[in-house]
Amino acid sequence: MTKISRRGMLQAAGLMTVGAVTGCAAPRSSGGKEGNAIFSVAQPTIPIVGSNEQFPVRRIYCIGRNYAAHAREMGSDPTREPPFFFQKPSDAIQYVAPGKVVDHPYPTLTKNYHYEIELVAAINKGGKNISVENALQHVFGYAIGLDMTRRDLQAAMKKEEKPWEIGKSFDMSAPIGPLHPVASIGNFTEGKIWLKVNGQVKQSADLKQMIWSVAEQISNLSKAFELMPGDIIYSGTPENVGPVVRGDIMEGHIDRLPNITLKVV
Repeated sequence: MTKISRRGMLQAAGLMTVGAVTGCAAPRSSGGKEGNAIFSVAQPTIPIVGSNEQFPVRRIYCIGRNYAAHAREMGSDPTREPPFFFQKPSDAIQYVAPGKVVDHPYPTLTKNYHYEIELVAAINKGGKNISVENALQHVFGYAIGLDMTRRDLQAAMKKEEKPWEIGKSFDMSAPIGPLHPVASIGNFTEGKIWLKVNGQVKQSADLKQMIWSVAEQISNLSKAFELMPGDIIYSGTPENVGPVVRGDIMEGHIDRLPNITLKVV
């Protein structure tokens, strides 16, 4: 089987593996009478570099096992697995300003708390069934992000064949740096990505090693969901994910983006 036909088959199969964790966006219409909301809900936003404006976050999509070595360390076969996605709630965002050491709280219930460094793509033009060729036209900008994971809870849910939302979708589980518009920084198809803990390199790879590119991720997602302005996509992490404890300092890097630094407290 040729590479092209295999990838085409995986893309089609991927639509059956999309994990739908409920997002936090309000429905377009309540179907009832118009009226005032009984209370206000804060809108999560991300600062935009070079502007006083903020990017409002609608949904957070994450792709799983998008680097071959990471897929293998998680017990998967990257040559056969179609792309699959899960979601975090929009208010899982924790903004991390470059040049500062930001406190990141160690979450409840876990004794095995893992880092996952990732490139994040932000969407400002929605659509359905977006082609790979046109997909990058829907990207507003990019940021560095961390997909923090309560690994023991995720593993327990997997073992019991239950949804593993509790391992991924919790308060401040999506640290992120500022958004850099494509107009000023361009798109990302390659570049070094790494994470240090207490000054020691733990994860290190190149964006070109992603199994599914950002454009392919957008295309696949748009077949299962109507993408909308405000959606962001965590594009997968390299191998060597691992634990952090209180007092550890994490530093994340992607070429052309400013580093972000967090202290686990």
